[in-house]
This record gives sequence, C-alpha cells and structure tokens, in this order.
Amino acid sequence: MATDLNADYAQAGFGNRLGWGKRPALLIIDFVKAYLEKDCPLYAGVEQARDDAATLLRAARAAGIPVIHTNVVYTPGGVDGGVFFRKVKALTCFERDKYPQWAAFADGLEPQEGEPVISKQYASAFFGTSLASTLASSGIDTLLIAGLSTSGCVRASALDACQHGFVPLVVREAVGDRDARVHEANLFDLNAKYADVISLAEATTQLAALQS
Repeated sequence: MATDLNADYAQAGFGNRLGWGKRPALLIIDFVKAYLEKDCPLYAGVEQARDDAATLLRAARAAGIPVIHTNVVYTPGGVDGGVFFRKVKALTCFERDKYPQWAAFADGLEPQEGEPVISKQYASAFFGTSLASTLASSGIDTLLIAGLSTSGCVRASALDACQHGFVPLVVREAVGDRDARVHEANLFDLNAKYADVISLAEATTQLAALQS
C-alpha cells in the first residue's frame, strides 16, 4: 500500500527533490524539557529524537553554519497566545516563569553564546518573529530543521520556510511527535509538497563536507 501511495504521488508530480543550496543554517524548534519530562502533559517520548538532534547540532557547529533555536514563551494568562493558547491547554506549561524546569532547553541542545534564541507564541517559527529577516540578512538559502513536534511547530515552520523562499530540509531522525502514525503522516506530506525530508546521515555527511 505504501509503495502504491508513493507511486501515485510521484506520478501526480509531488515529491520533487529541492536539494541543498549554497548557504545552510540549522533551526532547532522548541526542543525543551517539557517534551522529555514524564510529569509534564506535553511529554512525548522523544528521547531518541533528542539524541539525534544533538548529533546534528554538533555537526552544524563543527561545520560553522549558523544555528538558531526557538522556544515558546507566554505572558501569565497567555493573552499573547490568542486562539492557539485557548485551543491547546497544555501550552500553559510555557507561561513565563511558571514551570522553569519544563521551559529549559533539553540536555545537549542548549544554545551556545552567539546562537540566537527566538521566542514565539504560535506554531511557526516565522510567525510574528524576526526569523525571516535574520536568515535573509545572513544570506541563508537552506534551512535544516530539527525539533518538536513534527505535526505542529516543525510542520508549520517548514511550510513557512518554503513560503519565505528558504529550502526546508527536515531531518527525519531529529524531529519527533507523541505518536508515530502522526509523525510519519506529516513527514510524508511535507516531503510531498513543501520540503525535503532527509536522513541524519545525509545531513551530517553534507555538513562534514563543508569543513573541507
């Protein structure tokens, strides 16, 4: 069935390969402890994705490409989160200073000095933030994407990257979701329409080549 689905999409003209541009950056979306602590309502069982994202981050730093992190932060009560905050009750975890243990970046994915952190209130890392102008001013044309969750903020950010003219490369092992079925369905759709879904091995090999 999966083979038939792939063939059907390919014949219809979906899934064309975008490829790497000349100047990539790494965007790590919302990889915070809320998704890794079992007492948090947002716990998603994404420990392996965390480890693989850390591998990707080390490769990006070694290659010297720009690295940008995002997190989600709301004022107390979430008025700046609008409809999104009202729709997803678990977002109360990200009210400023309410649960600092959950808002902290995951182990191995902490920003280093000089790596920007863009705080957002909605799913896309581009919506209401300076991300697009930050990338454009640095001449970035390709955006490696890691983070959480595949069906939420990763998907929204990859779509907006495409719409802003940046090639989105979603690194399969370095993104995660609370359910494997939702994760795989969204990776399939992203790869068909908006992004290239690539392996961690491809990403690290390409990044290693930038060092030579």
